[in-house]
Amino acid sequence: MKKSIFIIASATLISSLVLTSCSTSSEQVENAEQAVTDANNELEKANQEYLADMEKYRTETAEKFASNDKSVVEFNERISKEKKEAKADYQKKIAELNQKNSDLKKKMDDYKAEGKEQWETFKTEFSHDMDELGQAFKDLTVTNVN
Repeated sequence: MKKSIFIIASATLISSLVLTSCSTSSEQVENAEQAVTDANNELEKANQEYLADMEKYRTETAEKFASNDKSVVEFNERISKEKKEAKADYQKKIAELNQKNSDLKKKMDDYKAEGKEQWETFKTEFSHDMDELGQAFKDLTVTNVN
């Protein structure tokens, strides 16, 4: 009798383990599928945010380029009354700044989406260059009084 109870208990335990492990496998598959779906959704959202950030930054820099161009026009109007020697020096400086401005525009236009980390590096370096160029334009338009 004890042997038969032990055999029945063992059989029940083994059956329970088999049934439990089967449902666990299907649950694991479902959980894995859900995890993959969630990861894909998060990746898509991150890519959309990255592309939106790129577009926003491109718009901001386009505004800075336009501001730089406006500064050049205003400064050209102002120096038209200067002496010939001073005017030539100013025009040379303006030409250099315009070249830097054009180079930065080209650098921005040529940038292709290569990933968020590369974008952050590019954006940091580009912002630094734009800030320096903006400061050079401001320094140029400041009237020096000796």
